[in-house]
This record gives sequence, structure tokens and C-alpha cells, in this order.
Amino acid sequence: MPETTPEPAPGPTASALRVSVDLNRCQAYAQCCYAAPRHFRIEGREALYYDPAPSTADRDAIEQARIACPVQAIHVEDPERSAP
Repeated sequence: MPETTPEPAPGPTASALRVSVDLNRCQAYAQCCYAAPRHFRIEGREALYYDPAPSTADRDAIEQARIACPVQAIHVEDPERSAP
């Protein structure tokens, strides 16, 4: 299967979310892949690929992936929700 990197949708809110994964903490349980398969995937034995700038339209799926991570390795910054 050729490697493809998910691309954020065009538009002003395309990169409003910022996702990072602590790869030292990640244990490749792949729960994020089940919760948000368009944004997280495991290749090989333990290589996690993820979308670091998903669209705000995918906020619910990204949040489900964050919650599903048993080691809490996924961090999401959402400027829209942290703004006063």
C-alpha cells in the first residue's frame, strides 16, 4: 500500500486543531486508529502516522481518539475552545 499522508481540508479553519502524540508514551494499542481512522494509522509493527493539523470539522473524531488512548499520549490544542 503506498504511503499517503492525510491532508487538511482547504479553508481558514483547516489547521485550527493541532494534534501531537508523545511517541515515547505511545504503546501502539491503536485505539486512536479505531476512533479516528482518517487521522491515525499504524504501519508496520509500531509506526504511528497521524494528521497533525486536522480540520475543525473532525474535532469530535479527534477528541474520541484522544479519550480512547489508554496511555493518554495524544494531545490536542484547539484555539477556538481555549479562546476567552
